[in-house]
Amino acid sequence: MSLSRPVPTAARRSSRLPRGARRLQLLQAAQEVFVAQGYHAAAMDDIADRAGVSKPVLYQHFPGKRELYCALLEQQVTALTDRVREAMAGTDDNRTRVDGAVGAYFDFVNTEGAAFRLVFESDLRNDDEVRELADRGHHACVEAIAEVIAADTGVDRERALLLASGMTGLAETSARWWLERKGTVSRDEAVGLMTALSWRGISGFPRVESAEPPAR
Repeated sequence: MSLSRPVPTAARRSSRLPRGARRLQLLQAAQEVFVAQGYHAAAMDDIADRAGVSKPVLYQHFPGKRELYCALLEQQVTALTDRVREAMAGTDDNRTRVDGAVGAYFDFVNTEGAAFRLVFESDLRNDDEVRELADRGHHACVEAIAEVIAADTGVDRERALLLASGMTGLAETSARWWLERKGTVSRDEAVGLMTALSWRGISGFPRVESAEPPAR
């Protein structure tokens, strides 16, 4: 009777993926390790093992741990920014825009894998590039909302940015608070409550009907 031999680890790892698919696989593995361990405790060995590849394969795509972390952070920052921009561009109804913007933060923190922690709770924020990436994402979200506020209310840019930063701050803080207690309040109810709070404030600024619509 012949017995099948176990496949060597190197052979298991030799399956080839297109470069783009391999990169996504490595980013997913890195996300799991960085979220669980933080940047400083994570090792490239851990990430390679989680992805099921050799370290040389990992280094073919990312020259070091910091570069891998920054690529992952940029991916997540872009995901949040896209959500907020879509909320602003998807309708002309401003209350629906507020609801969409608030919901974007709730959905971002509630995404499987807790990648939001890399954006909001990174243990590498003292690194200039990491801080710049996170700040760039925050500013992009603020800019997207401020553009609509300025166009619809006629307030100047600086005041629109201040109002928008208040809205994003409320959305982020409440979403993270809710995530730890979401068994007590549903996502839709929590978003509805925060939308009502934001809308009562921002709707107090009269709409300038003659204002030019924001650029798409």
